[in-house]
Amino acid sequence: MKITRTALERPTALPGPYHGFFSFPVSKGGYSGVAVYADSRIAIPIKAEEGLTGMLQPKPPLSPEERVSSASSYPDSDDFEFFPEEDGSTPPDFATAGLDYEGRALVVDFGLFVLVNVYCPAEASESRLSFKMNFHRLLEKRVRSLIAEGREVILVGDINIAATPLDHGEGSLASRQIGFYEHPPRAWYQSFLEPDGPMIDAVRKSHPGREGMYTCWSTLLSARGSNYGSRIDYILITKGLLPWFKFGDIQSDVLGSDHCPVYIDLHDEITLPSGETLTLKSAMEMDTPAPRDPPRICAKFWTEFSGKQTLVSAFFTKKKEAVSTINGDSPKVNLPREVSVPAAESGTGETTATELAIVEPSPAPSQKALGKRKPSQQDTPTASRPAKKPSVKETTSKKAKKPDGQAKLSSFFTQPSQPKKASSTASTSHRSNSRSKSSSAAPTPPDTNSASTSAAIEIIEIDSDLDIGPDSSSQIPVGSSQLTEAEQLEADLAFARSLAEEDDALINNSPDRRKADPSAWKSLLAPLEAPLCTVHKEPSKRFIVNKTGPNKGKAFYVCSRCDTYASMHATWLINHSARCQTGRTRLRQREGRATPRRGESYVPMRFFQVGE
Repeated sequence: MKITRTALERPTALPGPYHGFFSFPVSKGGYSGVAVYADSRIAIPIKAEEGLTGMLQPKPPLSPEERVSSASSYPDSDDFEFFPEEDGSTPPDFATAGLDYEGRALVVDFGLFVLVNVYCPAEASESRLSFKMNFHRLLEKRVRSLIAEGREVILVGDINIAATPLDHGEGSLASRQIGFYEHPPRAWYQSFLEPDGPMIDAVRKSHPGREGMYTCWSTLLSARGSNYGSRIDYILITKGLLPWFKFGDIQSDVLGSDHCPVYIDLHDEITLPSGETLTLKSAMEMDTPAPRDPPRICAKFWTEFSGKQTLVSAFFTKKKEAVSTINGDSPKVNLPREVSVPAAESGTGETTATELAIVEPSPAPSQKALGKRKPSQQDTPTASRPAKKPSVKETTSKKAKKPDGQAKLSSFFTQPSQPKKASSTASTSHRSNSRSKSSSAAPTPPDTNSASTSAAIEIIEIDSDLDIGPDSSSQIPVGSSQLTEAEQLEADLAFARSLAEEDDALINNSPDRRKADPSAWKSLLAPLEAPLCTVHKEPSKRFIVNKTGPNKGKAFYVCSRCDTYASMHATWLINHSARCQTGRTRLRQREGRATPRRGESYVPMRFFQVGE
């Protein structure tokens, strides 16, 4: 499995009901790696850890109860026999050798057995032979320590060794059979398998003499079609699991990789020599009433998959505001005190979350006021009295139609349409009189219309030293010591409109506005005009030097009346006025300099050069 943890997505790490366990290289991202998927409906691991030495630990480290083996059962580098390097030297310890730093092993405890999933190194070059042999020896030492603890072991993975000539595409050749087991990895593998070793090749046990049972093919040679490959992927079991072993095979018809799947089946139940029936479910400790949690190194508990880590996509997702109601009480919404709505009347409509987010309940009236109200008008709990939805007319008045395009600055100072001053004054006086009469009777809810009108009108104070021109409509009348509120408002609005008109004029003439003019872009992107001849005042011709040299590709301009022109090395040009008087002439060139004829005059003149 060649992938990094950062590139691992949730559907791959936790596919459906499966628990995923992964081991990645410490430094070489995507170089190697192994994974174990366990169906939580059938088998949940009890313990799990990375590596074979016990040195790879998560944060925080595994406790002794979480580790697969006791501390004394892990391989010790002091009594380990390292395979020598090419120069004859050996690493002093496991950390220096880096045997566990390439993410090549996972050890998972399922109760009945301990599953060891490995990806053994390939012998890509002679320099990797020592690393490969040291990894194999470390694997054997770890497996033997588990067997010494009384555990059964299932070893699966890519061993990268053809066990016998029958497992190699060229094993039938006599040249291959000679010295086949003398190669150090094959010699080690033979000592690891039965009858000399503790492990049994389960698939070969099901098919002892089957030929062409290969699990890996070269993609460079397209060797899978002709079945020219080798068997390097194995499932090895200890002798104590033979009663559970049912069958094993390969699936060569499953495509998608240069390797094919290998599998074994176990019996659902077995009968012990004592006559007792033992189920696989109980042997793997899956008969508990409540399912247990997987080990801590499971991908389910990674911060990126457990919901504890904030993803980048969360910053671009609109948050959902949940409104909860407890015991019939409406949720409390904290809003600015300036937002107020009259008390809602009784109705059948429900209060939505959006309304709760923008509406604040009006302050509760005093007990004296409640006593004078009718029973039907008294306040009830907010949860039992839904808020009144605004009518279409109110919504239309609140949501004003947005003007097309960009609003001008002067629109913010335009006086809103109001009734005539006389009627406004009369209604204001009438309202004040009626308010004074009714103030002693009972408190009246505030007039929202007058509040909104007063909030919309803002008085702007003009500095005393501000000079208002005689043409302005806001000129202060002579002899008036103090302006009334209405006159002051009219003067302020007129002055603001004049300032806004000046700003609009500046904006229209700004460079940004000129950039929008298509003619400006045409003039900017138009080709450069040829310079005029200094004598004839006519556009000159543009030429490009094609001769190989330092000036190749450079452009220059010559008078359009010239029949020939000098090269780029020439620094003198014929005087056009004298040339026109003497008639048609020829321009000689000698050593990069124009030589004049008798009776002709020349004026020194540099060529126009472009494309420097």
